Amino acid sequence: MKLIGMLDSPYVRRVAISLQLLGIRFEHQSLSVFGGFDEFQRINPLVKAPTLICDDGELLIDSTLILQYSESIASSGRSLMPSGTAEQRHTLRIIGLALAACEKSVQIVYERKLRPAEKQHAPWVERVTGQLLAAYDALESSFRDQSQTITSSSIDQAGLTTAVAWKFTQEMLPEIVPAADYPALRAFSHKAEALTEFAAAPCGSSTYRGGA
Repeated sequence: MKLIGMLDSPYVRRVAISLQLLGIRFEHQSLSVFGGFDEFQRINPLVKAPTLICDDGELLIDSTLILQYSESIASSGRSLMPSGTAEQRHTLRIIGLALAACEKSVQIVYERKLRPAEKQHAPWVERVTGQLLAAYDALESSFRDQSQTITSSSIDQAGLTTAVAWKFTQEMLPEIVPAADYPALRAFSHKAEALTEFAAAPCGSSTYRGGA
């Protein structure tokens, strides 16, 4: 399988880390939807990251759908999702909050980078910022009592997606979401980023450093 997209995208990075934890071997092509638009379009006309090229050539898009498929083919016996109904509901809630934080962070970044300053819509940015902070406030509350050791075998999709979202926001919008205001998330992120699978797919423009 081949994962297309840059690791500065939280969605691409989420998939790259998950595939490692699930024991699924993959190649990674670090390709920008902006600077590499034409090349990306030849692979996937939608030019959407992440794109996963399956072994038979079929394309999958959207990180959540890619991970749903990945869970179904993992031969390691590892799952990043709990099996119990109550546990699964809680995990899905956390994932939803983390993905909302990703979405709102990306919206602000795009507003800043793709629109001239005079065309940026302040009321829209204010609204999105409020949603972003609400997501992180809820996540901070949820992670406040999680002081246990985090390992590659214990982290689940809720923790993984939260850590990836937090890192992205801190890289791109640290002045909007001050780390000092979210000590639980800061501590959790520090532990998660120290894991081998996170280090092999660092947030940024590099390529996944694991074995293909």
